Amino acid sequence: MFTVKSLFMPLLLSLFIYLEYFGLSLKLINTIIALSAFLLIFQLNKKELFLSGFIIGILWFWWLGYSFVYYELSFMIPIVIIGIGLLYGLFFYLIGLINNIYYKISYIFLLSYIEPFSFNWFKIELPFINSYLGTSKLEFLAILIISALFIEYRYKYKKIIPISYAIVIIVLFFTNKYNTSQNNIKYPPIKIYKYKTNIPQEKKWDRKYKKEIIENNLNAIELAIKNNDDLIIFPETAFPLILNHQTILLNKLLEYSKKISIVTGSLYEKDTLLYNSSYLFQNGTLQIANKVVLVPFGEAVPMPEKIKNWINDTFYDGAKDYITASKPTTFTIKNIKFRNAICYEATTDKIYTDMDTQYAIAISNNEWFTPSIQPTLQQLLMKYYENKYDIMILDVSNQ
Repeated sequence: MFTVKSLFMPLLLSLFIYLEYFGLSLKLINTIIALSAFLLIFQLNKKELFLSGFIIGILWFWWLGYSFVYYELSFMIPIVIIGIGLLYGLFFYLIGLINNIYYKISYIFLLSYIEPFSFNWFKIELPFINSYLGTSKLEFLAILIISALFIEYRYKYKKIIPISYAIVIIVLFFTNKYNTSQNNIKYPPIKIYKYKTNIPQEKKWDRKYKKEIIENNLNAIELAIKNNDDLIIFPETAFPLILNHQTILLNKLLEYSKKISIVTGSLYEKDTLLYNSSYLFQNGTLQIANKVVLVPFGEAVPMPEKIKNWINDTFYDGAKDYITASKPTTFTIKNIKFRNAICYEATTDKIYTDMDTQYAIAISNNEWFTPSIQPTLQQLLMKYYENKYDIMILDVSNQ
């Protein structure tokens, strides 16, 4: 079970995240590393695959337990990490359940669709995101097929198979290289100020810092007005309060909006129900977009009602799940349409359905999980969706 290959493969399948995190990402290196990882997958037995999956789950998602610190549940961190490892260990164990290359190809391909507890951040094709190959489902399937056939017949046809493998990879490379539609999207023809912040999570909701945070936000708006910006974008919950209850602050933002459009994150309450929302202030008017896709176990517990209530009562002091909007919202700012996305939902398919624009605004609060690779992984996933839907995402975060 503890073989060099079973330890090496998860490192190869995860290295692209850490190279990106440290600013060392190179297309050629990423291509070689990702291809090597998938060649190794087809050489491992089910016990080796379980260990590999366990390590992959931890290397990708060890940061998930961080948020429990803010609920005074630090003891949950190792439990969460081990649980994640075991879950992905099981997923990878099933790759080797049947020793048949066509089963393995099919299962690995289906694995790219599996979203445990509605958490969709494990995209097994994502290692190719900053490579010379593509991340579309068709390209990924082609990579799986040629990798599996290469391993299966590499000894039987010693001369033909390596050459054929190289030819197919070259074809995929040129197919992806000249499919550059996403690179042709021009930046919106307005002047945009993306106001990124770095407010620690333990301070963000502390009442002692609320006045300072609000003042800094208002100063940023005044600076943007002075610089003749058309739009200023703030991160998720940049105003850490229920903004629609703050009449004086609302009126101030509405007054500013006569000079500049403002998109900011904050909470919104209606009929005692709480929403995580984006507020658009523009020309003295207000439009609110509520979040559509909630963070599993962060904003909503994706479990049956009785289990959900028990988890909320036991771990979250009886807090209730946030409420969601029924469909995504598109803002029109200076005659340009922007699909609204708040943090996690910027990395989901649902938010980009029925889009009539090439632009999206994504606001996040990544301080829940820093310092970690979480913001890097989120950036890579947003690039994945940019390529998938041929769009440009303007992201602004607190991290």
